[in-house]
Amino acid sequence: MSSSVFWCSSCLNMSTRPRIAFDSKGRCNACVWMDEKKTLDWGGRQKELDRLLDKYRSKNSEGFDCVVPVSGGKDGSYVAYKLKHEYGMNPLTVTVRPALSLELGEQNLTSFIESGYNHIHVSPNSKVMQKLNKHGFIEKGFPYYGWLIAIKSAVIQTAMNFNIPLIFYGEDGEVEYGGSTESKHKALYNIEYMKRIYFEGGYDKVFGIVASEDGMTAGDLAFWRFPSEAQVKENELAFTHWSYYESWDSYRNYVVAKEHCGLMEKEEGTAGTFTNFSQNDQALYSLHAYLMYLKFGFGRATQDAGIEIRRGAMTREQALNLVMAYDNQYPYDFIDLYLEYYQMTKEEFDLVLDKYANRALFEKVDGVWEPKFTVGEAFEL
Repeated sequence: MSSSVFWCSSCLNMSTRPRIAFDSKGRCNACVWMDEKKTLDWGGRQKELDRLLDKYRSKNSEGFDCVVPVSGGKDGSYVAYKLKHEYGMNPLTVTVRPALSLELGEQNLTSFIESGYNHIHVSPNSKVMQKLNKHGFIEKGFPYYGWLIAIKSAVIQTAMNFNIPLIFYGEDGEVEYGGSTESKHKALYNIEYMKRIYFEGGYDKVFGIVASEDGMTAGDLAFWRFPSEAQVKENELAFTHWSYYESWDSYRNYVVAKEHCGLMEKEEGTAGTFTNFSQNDQALYSLHAYLMYLKFGFGRATQDAGIEIRRGAMTREQALNLVMAYDNQYPYDFIDLYLEYYQMTKEEFDLVLDKYANRALFEKVDGVWEPKFTVGEAFEL
């Protein structure tokens, strides 16, 4: 039985994107949501936010009202800024150190902290992080899977240790960029949702592989464990996205973070896309974007173009040219770094890429995966 591959009629989201849906006009649910937001009762959601903040404000002796995960990038900086300066909250900001961090990301994080925030830098066991990242790369096609887990689990653990039940993440990417809409009208979400959606159901498998290795202790794995349902209830933990309460705009976040938190963009271009002001904190993101391209047929440029189209800053035709120019970019600049980090040969590394390349969408030409499709032109598998 054949199936169609097609692109959103408004942006360039592909039908291959996990959990995405389209309406009768061929618009993806991210574009539909952008229209819905224009008439949404944001006043009602503002009242929900006010009640939430009042409930959790200063519930502990340290005086912190909430936790905001940050990297020094635009989105976490924006959320922390809004909570502190517009809502009078005292956020504790938390960063989980990524593997293969980049100098610009470290500079931006320092600038953010120095703009006036309490901050904790969590550095989980780097050897365990390497193992989880490597097995995540091999088993799930996620090159920073250990870090992806830790930005949830280690942040939650830190919040519990400081008795701060309320954690604000940035946007709900499923709702904003195309995916599951189950949380579109829900202010709070839970750990089951994190594991099922963000970790694509692979947490138990990848964590279990590393946990079963000889010599691995509970202490080694501590930052990657989640609290039980009983602990969540006992500690009144609440996980929420800022994008639920306010119309999400990545470019606005960038402008605010640049003006108030010292955010700097890259002077040169970024591999795989046409923007230069996001995802500048770690080298593994370029590999993540390339693997996304091999799996599904779209990369970082498609995602960035969709954001620009939906906010009215770019036409679909302009985006089409950018996507065709940028999406298919093998991360040559970082290959030696990746091989050293994963302790792999180039042949072993490429075998993992081959494992996740979608043969219905790509063919190998002179050792490089090339698309069999033309962006924007629907076809049958």
